[in-house]
Amino acid sequence: MRKLLAVLYTALALGANVAQADVAGLRDGDMKKLALHTAPVAVPEAALMTLDEAPASLADYRGKWVVVNFWATWCAPCRAEMPSLDALQAALPDLAVVPVATGRNAPEAITRFWEEAGVTHLVPLRDPKSELGRQMGVLGLPVTVILNPEGQEVGRLIGDADWSSDSAKAVLQALMAGG
Repeated sequence: MRKLLAVLYTALALGANVAQADVAGLRDGDMKKLALHTAPVAVPEAALMTLDEAPASLADYRGKWVVVNFWATWCAPCRAEMPSLDALQAALPDLAVVPVATGRNAPEAITRFWEEAGVTHLVPLRDPKSELGRQMGVLGLPVTVILNPEGQEVGRLIGDADWSSDSAKAVLQALMAGG
C-alpha cells in the first residue's frame, strides 16, 4: 500500500509541475514578471471594508479564482494599471478581480479615481491600516496576487502590468482550468 501511495503521490506531484510549466510558458510581456509559486501560500485573514464602511474579507471570494490588486489613489502606476484590471473583469466574469486600496484612501478619493479612470466593472475594498498589505508583505504599489479557490496565493506580480493582455488572460484561464 505504501508503494502505491508513493507512486500516486509522485505522479500527482509531477503532473502539478507539468501544469505549472504549461502556465509559465504562457507568460509574455508584462506577465513575465508574474512569479508562480511551487506550492500555494496561505493568506492571512484581515478585516477589510467597502466604500460605505461595511465589513468585507477575501474569504468572501472562496470558491472562485481571485486577482487581488493592492493599490492607492496617489499611486501613478496604479492609475495606469486599473483600466486593464477593469477590462480583465469584463473579459473574464468567472474570475473575481478585487482591488484593495491599502493605506489612507478616502472613499471620496477612490470614487473620484474610479470616475477619472473610467472603471465600471470593479468594486473596491479598503485596507485603511494596511493590515492585510503588511501581513502579505506588500512593500510597494501596485502588487497583484492570484488566489486559488481555496483562498491561497499561487502567484504574485510586483509592479504594474497590462492585465487585459492576451497573455494575462491566457495565464488566468489556464489556472482556472486547472493547469
